[in-house]
Amino acid sequence: MNADKKIIIFLFFCLALGQNFFAENKTIVLGGKRGWPDLSSAEGVAFGRGRFGYEAVELSTNSRLVTGGTDLLLDFEKSGDMEEGFRDLAGKYSVEKNSLLLSPKSVMGHYSALSRGNGKGLVLSGNSDAIFGRQGGTGSWTIEFWLCPAIAENGEKVFEWHSSRIVDDYVLFQLIEASFFNNRMQWNFTNIFDGMTEKNGEVTLLSYSALIPNKWSHHEISYDEESGLLECKIDSRVEAIKYITEGGREGRTIFQPVLGEVSTINIAPAYTGCIDDFRILSQVTDSSNPRNLNYDKYKIDGGRFESMPIMVTPGSVMNKLQILDNAPPQTEIRYYVRAGENFYNWSDTNPAWVQVKNNEDIKNVKGRYFQVAADLYPDGAGKRTPSVTEIKINYTQVPLPTAPFRVKAEPGDSCVDLSWAYSVDENAGGYYIFYGNRPGEYLGTDADQGPSPIKVDNITSFRLTGLKNGAIYYFALSTYSKEEAQISGNLSSEVDARPGRR
Repeated sequence: MNADKKIIIFLFFCLALGQNFFAENKTIVLGGKRGWPDLSSAEGVAFGRGRFGYEAVELSTNSRLVTGGTDLLLDFEKSGDMEEGFRDLAGKYSVEKNSLLLSPKSVMGHYSALSRGNGKGLVLSGNSDAIFGRQGGTGSWTIEFWLCPAIAENGEKVFEWHSSRIVDDYVLFQLIEASFFNNRMQWNFTNIFDGMTEKNGEVTLLSYSALIPNKWSHHEISYDEESGLLECKIDSRVEAIKYITEGGREGRTIFQPVLGEVSTINIAPAYTGCIDDFRILSQVTDSSNPRNLNYDKYKIDGGRFESMPIMVTPGSVMNKLQILDNAPPQTEIRYYVRAGENFYNWSDTNPAWVQVKNNEDIKNVKGRYFQVAADLYPDGAGKRTPSVTEIKINYTQVPLPTAPFRVKAEPGDSCVDLSWAYSVDENAGGYYIFYGNRPGEYLGTDADQGPSPIKVDNITSFRLTGLKNGAIYYFALSTYSKEEAQISGNLSSEVDARPGRR
């Protein structure tokens, strides 16, 4: 047979089977209109809105988190339900009344609370585990929040708690209040500190920094039960201090805060503007820990996400990433890929990650599993985040070898002789013999040659021995590639045989 006839016969078989004998370019899409699948790991990132309104991976905000010392935390973030933003994440306070609105003008997270100065605010009641939900000593505490006032007029109130306490048969009115005075933040404490009689039990701390309308600032007031220090801060700067001690000096007798009848707290009762990340702690913030002073919207060290290992055909070659992202000025995204034949033994560094760029050719990354990762970095001020809307993985799939033709099975005494025609695939390296006792289920273990499937060389016949006489067996063959034995094609047509003595 001459060469032309061989080519014609080969093409005839190709058309008859609909088999593609050439490498095929394919694409896997992460994100986009279908949304993002589960990620293998995600640190410092969250899902937001990206290009064309699709879901995107972006940096998570530097909002406060619930810790062991958290007494109250309102981050004013929502998840579907608008009221979600007015929930105490620590679970110690419940909402009694609310006239605040969620606002997209935020400093920490995506939303803040907007107060319209109507004298109502957000009223909360605490349970018995809350500082403002029980009578008696409070110990150390910290109250902190972000403010963006609209006008900063005198008398505006940001926080208020009032109650009463009986001391020696006298009823003492109690008050904790944060308000504006001459464009400054003023904290008032009345009859809060047990045993303090100076100025009729009143303590006032007034900041020296002026409040600027339409500008965010961070406010903090704390009390340390070990030293008696009451300290007011704005944007981490100490604005005013006072020792709640005898004579107002350090090292003297300390007057501890004691609360009377349980009463509600009111946030922004008479305030116009936005408030964000309102938090109460049952401790003093550790100023020696830089993380506690990091008030950037996004963490400067950024975040990272890694996709789940994506299974493709063995030996597939990754060509390039086509990425739809958004990187505002001074932000950055770095992309990485890796691949291998078995992801169960992967570690953080093995296989090694290869840094790649959008729409540039990738070299020497191939395997049965692909994985993609990205590092996201904010701008230097921590105010802007990049986002990744979609990643298309363009890869080449190695063609699967064609199954052999005309498979036959001849039964014998405790054996079956299989024969077949060579696969027309020039990439054929050998065959896998699948066998079992039920149609389409090739889970056999009886043969002396081993359990199903049995790997054989590029031959056209094979005898399986050790089979049970009288039992029926079903057989099918697949062809594996001479490039990689793990690359195996579709199964041939099924045949059956029942061994027995003649």
